[in-house]
Amino acid sequence: MTIRVLQIIPTLVRGGAEKQLTELAVGLPRDKFDVHVFVLTHSGPYEETLRTHDVPLTMINKKLKVDPFAYRRLKACIKKLRPDLVHTWIFAANCYGRQAAFSAGVKHVVAGERCVDRWKAWHEFAIDRQLAKRTERIVTNSTGVRDFYDEHGIPAEKFAIIPNGIRPFEATGNLTRERLLGELKLPTDVKLIGSVGRLWPQKRTKDLIWAAELLKAARDDTHLLLIGDGPQRDALLRFRNEVRISDRVHFLGERSDVRDLLPLLDCFWLASGYEGQSNAIMEAMSAGVPVVASDIPGNRDLVVPEQTGYLVPVGDSAEMARKTQLIIDHADRSASFSDAARKRMLDEFSVEKMVDRHAELYQTLTA
Repeated sequence: MTIRVLQIIPTLVRGGAEKQLTELAVGLPRDKFDVHVFVLTHSGPYEETLRTHDVPLTMINKKLKVDPFAYRRLKACIKKLRPDLVHTWIFAANCYGRQAAFSAGVKHVVAGERCVDRWKAWHEFAIDRQLAKRTERIVTNSTGVRDFYDEHGIPAEKFAIIPNGIRPFEATGNLTRERLLGELKLPTDVKLIGSVGRLWPQKRTKDLIWAAELLKAARDDTHLLLIGDGPQRDALLRFRNEVRISDRVHFLGERSDVRDLLPLLDCFWLASGYEGQSNAIMEAMSAGVPVVASDIPGNRDLVVPEQTGYLVPVGDSAEMARKTQLIIDHADRSASFSDAARKRMLDEFSVEKMVDRHAELYQTLTA
């Protein structure tokens, strides 16, 4: 007998939660699980992957932040589907999805908290606490997220920690170093540092620009590539120009060839003030790129200092530049970090392990 599982998520844009849901929905064995996905607000690139793998999709078309009509549609769709278990992902789906599932009579409800959500106001934490009382488990990807919510009134024992999963790195070969350097009009002997992420306050991209400016003083061959877009783009461009480092910091915007670009980097940076478990770091490590990242709980689960890269205090651009110089200046160290990073992702953070852990959880709850 198969277990009918309904996954509910706000969107299918290129994000960490969206990627993990897609990997899970595609990866759960069909002889044991009948998986469906409901999308609350709008679709995105992962819709194609789900449809290619014949995962049934339902669009709820939520229009407003508080949308009672969307809630009624969602509840009606859940009643019609009659899932054995509902798993909701991130705040909007956790709110609408859990309440609709409870009202529709679903016996087993699981929520997903994927990040240290410092943006939440008191009333949003109050909603989380209230819904958690009827939620069997809350799946998260790191101890840092569990501890954060424990501090905000949701008991740690309510959580199941299942790390993100990543596939073995495979480049298409469509992007070579020569082609990338030609695109950026850079000489062949430069050192490339990259960062992938949304340009918004959480990522502390200004710290990266400062670190690039400091590294420029030590080496005359380093360039920072910022991959991604977001609401802070214009402000960050102005800031880059104000510190007179426009020749060393390059805004590449959204790119579809990130996996081909990553192995061309000499070092990967992430300066976030908070994270759940960074898919960007995982992708970089899978590609064998040494990482220098902020010393926060989610990053500590991934980067092993002195083995796969370095962790530095949040906001310490000088230390980020110094640790990066240690990697770039010593080829043996860089190669050792590269091998260890790739091995760590293969051994500890495979998609197969992530899927198996979810499958075990679902089977245990519905037994």
